[in-house]
Amino acid sequence: MDPLNEYVTRRDRWRAEQQRSQRQFIQLGNWRLAIAAATAVMAFFSIAREAFSAWWLLAPAVVFVTLVILYYRVVRRRTFAERGIRFYDHGIARLNDEWMGTGNSGDQFRDPGHVYSDDLDVFGEGSLFELIATARTASGERTLADWFRSPAEHDEALLRQEAVRELTSRLDLREDVALLGEDVRAEVHENTLGAWGLAPPVFIPPSLRVVAPLLAIAALITAPALLIRTLPVAPFAIVLACNLVIWYVVRKRVTQIVEAADTPGHDLRILSLLLQRLEHEQFETPRLQQLRGTLNIEGSAASRRIAQLERWMDVLDSSEHRLIRGIRVLVLWREQAAMGIEAWRRVNGKHVGGWVRAVAEFEALSSLASLKFERPEWSFPSFRDGEAYFEAQAMQHPLMSQAKCVPNDVAISGGLRLLIVSGSNMSGKSTLLRSVGLNAVLAWAGGPVAAKQMSLSPLHVGASVRVVDSLQDNRSRFFAEITRIREIVGLAQSRHMLFLLDELLSGTNSHDRRIGASGVVRALVKAGAIGLITTHDLALAEIEQDLGPAAANVHFDDRILDGRIEFDYRLRPGVVTHSNALELMRAIGLEV
Repeated sequence: MDPLNEYVTRRDRWRAEQQRSQRQFIQLGNWRLAIAAATAVMAFFSIAREAFSAWWLLAPAVVFVTLVILYYRVVRRRTFAERGIRFYDHGIARLNDEWMGTGNSGDQFRDPGHVYSDDLDVFGEGSLFELIATARTASGERTLADWFRSPAEHDEALLRQEAVRELTSRLDLREDVALLGEDVRAEVHENTLGAWGLAPPVFIPPSLRVVAPLLAIAALITAPALLIRTLPVAPFAIVLACNLVIWYVVRKRVTQIVEAADTPGHDLRILSLLLQRLEHEQFETPRLQQLRGTLNIEGSAASRRIAQLERWMDVLDSSEHRLIRGIRVLVLWREQAAMGIEAWRRVNGKHVGGWVRAVAEFEALSSLASLKFERPEWSFPSFRDGEAYFEAQAMQHPLMSQAKCVPNDVAISGGLRLLIVSGSNMSGKSTLLRSVGLNAVLAWAGGPVAAKQMSLSPLHVGASVRVVDSLQDNRSRFFAEITRIREIVGLAQSRHMLFLLDELLSGTNSHDRRIGASGVVRALVKAGAIGLITTHDLALAEIEQDLGPAAANVHFDDRILDGRIEFDYRLRPGVVTHSNALELMRAIGLEV
C-alpha cells in the first residue's frame, strides 16, 4: 500500500462526501422553509377561515420533524467528512515534507534543562513530537512526550514495538478515532479524572436512594390531586416537609458531589467515544490485548459503565432548565442525581485512571504506527543487552526530507567507544549527532527508526548540541556547556550513556580545550559510555592517540567548485585536512 496514494484516495472520497452532504444540507434547508411556509398558509385557512380541520396540520408537522431529523444527520455526515479531509491533509503534508509548523509542537513539554530534548529538537516547531503526535487527548500527548524524554526498559520497548507493528496497517482504526471529534483533543486529563475517581466517598445514607424516588413519586401524585381538590392538604404537606428535611440535611454533601463531578463527568463522556471504538477492535499482540482488557471490568465494557454516568450527568444538567427549577426541590431532582453520581463513582471510580491510561497509551502507540505507515522504508531496531552498543546502516535524520537527506553508517561497538567527527562549517557534523540521538530516542520509545538496519543496547542519551548562555542565570555559554557535561558524566556513572557533544569546549582556548576535552571523554569512556564529539579544532583529533583503539577519527569533506562550496555529507574515516571558514567569509563579501 503506497501511503501517499492511499491518503489522497481517502481524502478525495471524503471530499466527495462533503460536497454531497453540502448539497443535501442546502436542499433540506430549502424544503424546511417551504414546509414551514405551507404550514403557515394551511394554518391560516384552517383556523382563520375554517376551510378544513386543524388536524390536517399534523401532516406538514410530521414532515417538518422528519426533515429536521434528516437535516441533523446530514450535518453530522458533513462534519465527519470535513474532519476526514483535515486528517488526510495533515498526513499528506507529512508525506510531502510540508508538515513543519502545521501540527502540535509539544511546546508545553519543553524543558531547557533536560539532558537532550532541546538539543535534539524533540519538542517545538519542526520537532520530532510535531512530526509524530496524532493523539487527541492531553494524556495521550503526555504519554508520547514521556516516552521521548525517558528510554524504556528492554522488555517494555519490545512490547511497544510489537504493538506498533500491528497497528501500522490499521488505517481504518486511526481514521475512526480521528473522526470522533475535535472536541476530544486536549480535553481528557488523567490526573483530574484519576483523582476524582479515587477521592474519599461522600457519605449519604444508602436508604435515601430508595426513599427519595418514592417521595418524588408521592409529590407528583399529591400535588396535582391537591390542585384538583381530590386530596386534602395534609398528604402533600407531609411529603413536602420530608423532602425539605432531606434537602436541608444533604445540601452541603450534594454541592460537594456536584462540584467535584462537573469536569470529570463531562470529560468521561468524551473519553467514552474513544473507548467504545477500541472495545470493538480485536488485537493480537500482548500489549494491545492488555490495553483492551483494561476496558472490560467484570464482563462490563467501560463505555457501557460510562453511559450510566452520562445518564446521571444529563439529569444533573437538566436541573437548570426552567421547567425543572420549579419542581426541583419538590422531587429532589438534584439530590437524586448527586446520589446516583456518587454511587457510580464508588463502584467505578477506581477504574477511571486505568481507562484514561489505556486510551493514552493506545494513542501514543497509534502515533508511532502512523509514522511507520508513512515511512515504510524505515525499520524497527533490534535490541541487545550488555555493554553500550550502537550500530546503524544507512541512517538518516528523522526530521529531514528523505529525498534530500544523505544516509550514513555509524558503528560504535566492541572496543570502539568514541567517534571524533571533524569537518568544515555546515558539512553535517551537528546533523549527524542529532540523527544518532533522535533515532536512539525513537528506538527506545518503541517506534521505527530512520535507518535500513539498526541495533543498539539500552542507552540513555545525553547531548550538548544547543547549549546557550543565560542572562537571567548569569551564565556564559561555556559555563552552561560544562554544567551540562558534568550532568552527563554523572549520569554515566549509573547507566549506559550515549553522549553527543557538539564543538566540545569551544568556548575556551585551544590548549585548555585539548586537555579538558581529553579528560571529559576519558571519564565518559571509563564509565562505560559511548558517543560522538564534533570539532573544528584539529587538535582534538589527537584524542584518538590518547585513547588508542577506543577512539576513531571520522570526518565530513567539502570542495570548492566555481567559487561555491559543495558538500556531499558522506561520513569518511580519518581527520579532515582543510577548513572552509575563509571561503565562507569571502562568499558573503568579507575581505579576508
